[in-house]
Amino acid sequence: MGKKRVALLRRVSLQKRGPRAADAQQTHASADDRSDLPASSLYRLMAWLSPAYPVGAFSYSSGLEWAVEAGDLTSADELSGWLQCLLTDGAGYCDAVLFAQSYRACSSGDGRALREVAELAAALAPSRERFLETTAQGRAFLDVTQAAWPCKAFDHLAKIWRGPLAYPVAVAVASAGHEIPLEQSLAAYLQALAANWISAGVRLIPLGQTDGQRVTAFLEPVVAEAARRALAATLDDAGSAVFRADIAAMRHETQYTRLFRS
Repeated sequence: MGKKRVALLRRVSLQKRGPRAADAQQTHASADDRSDLPASSLYRLMAWLSPAYPVGAFSYSSGLEWAVEAGDLTSADELSGWLQCLLTDGAGYCDAVLFAQSYRACSSGDGRALREVAELAAALAPSRERFLETTAQGRAFLDVTQAAWPCKAFDHLAKIWRGPLAYPVAVAVASAGHEIPLEQSLAAYLQALAANWISAGVRLIPLGQTDGQRVTAFLEPVVAEAARRALAATLDDAGSAVFRADIAAMRHETQYTRLFRS
């Protein structure tokens, strides 16, 4: 029996069984047709953005250490609100825009555009410590990933840009070079960024591990929305309005007792 005849008989059978059966079959077909993230891509994202990846992410707090000392952050709810602002209107959103633009420039082979994004990403850091945070992690990520998972995209980046390399640009180039879809790569990057902030908050405030997971759960839709906005944004849309967080990063430079580098 031909495939077309089988499909026709299936539709007739579903119509006889009623609309619910037809809807269920359509939903099942849609799920089957959906392209999932390849196992190799998932493996690489989980490895690259793991706390164990040797980029030193655990040593940075993005100004949270000063905010805790100043009394701005004393509970899980206050940490949730602070990080929501960073992801919506601060460093998290800016990183997301830079990530998406870097990925697209790399994928299209537009060296000029990639150079412009890399230069802007380095220039946008609002303080010396934030600059150190993003560029030290960016350089470490490039060096380690090129050694373990080499790709031509890194070679191309080295030819067009020799200046300080921001972390979101480095991860975006790796993702594009290994043909990992942008949407999943960006979401994974933002989740890892938020997780590192939460880890710093748990240690500094301090909070219990369960409170830390409550903050993680609270930020799930925030991360998704930040990624969605960044995918539709241009470089002109990148910008920060979280002045207190930027001040915290600046004040941290002269904080007397410190556990973190930023």
